[in-house]
Amino acid sequence: MKKIDVLILMGSSSDMEVMSEAARVLADFGIPHRMEVASAHRSPDLVRRLVQEADSQGCSVFIAGAGWAAHLAGAVAALTVKPVIGVPIPSSPLQGLDSLLSTVQMPAGIPVATVALGGGGAKNAGFLAVSILALEREEVARKLSEHRRLLAEDRKR
Repeated sequence: MKKIDVLILMGSSSDMEVMSEAARVLADFGIPHRMEVASAHRSPDLVRRLVQEADSQGCSVFIAGAGWAAHLAGAVAALTVKPVIGVPIPSSPLQGLDSLLSTVQMPAGIPVATVALGGGGAKNAGFLAVSILALEREEVARKLSEHRRLLAEDRKR
């Protein structure tokens, strides 16, 4: 596995459109990342292997998106001490409420930072990962500050 800073996991290939929003943000900031489909329920051994490989090679942040029962982010958090950001995906008849509750309701000591449902949440997951990396990387912090300045400028128009 090539060195990456962020591993993006999703429970199903149908989640790709939503999770691509996180990847786009990371790409815009020049953050090396990788996207993989791995289900906490259908392929738990693959989830374990991907997380362990990424962890051992210096991955700093994990982003996990899933719908329905949405246990992927929690499963990832159980396998690493690195930050895990959960993206609930609105793919079930409950329109994502089940995903949101499954992602945000973690037992004490195994946290998952949970963002909003869907594409907007995935985009914010990317920005949160960038913010985490900016803690130790001055160039990333500069790019993020410039991005925020441009957002503020755009609001003035």
